[in-house]
Amino acid sequence: MSLLLGDIVDALGGTLEGGARDVVISRIAPLEIAGPGDLSFLSNPRYQQQLAASRAACVIVAPALRDAALARGACIVADNPYVYFARATQLWRQQGPAAARQAGVHPSAVVDPSAQVHPSASIGPLCVVERGAVIGAATVLKSRVTVGEDCCIGERCIVHAGVVIGADGFGFAPEQGRWVKIEQLGAVRIGDDVEIGANTCIDRGALQDTVIEDGVKLDNLIQIGHNVRIGKHSAMAGCVGVAGSATIGAHCTVGGGAIVLGHLELADHVHISAATVVTRSLTQPGQYTGMFPIDDNARWEKNAATLKQLHSLRERIKALEQALKAA
Repeated sequence: MSLLLGDIVDALGGTLEGGARDVVISRIAPLEIAGPGDLSFLSNPRYQQQLAASRAACVIVAPALRDAALARGACIVADNPYVYFARATQLWRQQGPAAARQAGVHPSAVVDPSAQVHPSASIGPLCVVERGAVIGAATVLKSRVTVGEDCCIGERCIVHAGVVIGADGFGFAPEQGRWVKIEQLGAVRIGDDVEIGANTCIDRGALQDTVIEDGVKLDNLIQIGHNVRIGKHSAMAGCVGVAGSATIGAHCTVGGGAIVLGHLELADHVHISAATVVTRSLTQPGQYTGMFPIDDNARWEKNAATLKQLHSLRERIKALEQALKAA
């Protein structure tokens, strides 16, 4: 497929400079591989060298990079080039074959008669929608998605292949060396405009519901435990694990492979670095990191051994300080 450069600007705004509106754009591509028929973008000034060398037909840039972009050819000047790029990808998808997606239920899907599926929703191949579940308007379930009993998904959501919503939470009571199952009597409630990556699992609540609020974005292979609540417009990268009954505020981000322990609370606008283990509640906005830097194994073992002695070293230093004060 292709679009005229002028049509892209008409649809998305911005200012076209140094180029003709009738230039045909056949692809959106990164700066380093873009060719004469491609649209590209630059949002980070550190890559300005790639801008000068790029063969793209047109580059989306911020006002500060306008002159540099014009020196090599056509550009679209936008206040936020990264967001403009995102909108351009959406426009491209709307014009492409994916736009032909039909609402309705694929013949291989299994939908319980008591489930409510909005007529504009799309239920993909081999999906299972169980008793009492609700699928909102314009929501898309890709292939092999399972939506458990009484779970609710809002409007305009995208749920990628292999997602399981509403499996039992991990709840067991110990009794004389054995485990007694705690039946999970809650459900999962997902708001509007949520996107859930492939093979992510969101467990149903034990008594109350697990809640994913509007605009949340979850990557692939994420585990959300029972009774977790994730606030509006928060985002999590791949392989994050959130243990049961944790509450995560709005506009938070959690980096790949990070873990949030159960029953903790994260305030709004908390940002967790990749591979961090959150072991306490975080009541103030900010960036939090807790990881031990990679090193040569022998040095790492020595440093790890030293860490075990930090408490005794601290006590010795405090004793020395007191002795100096007394002298």
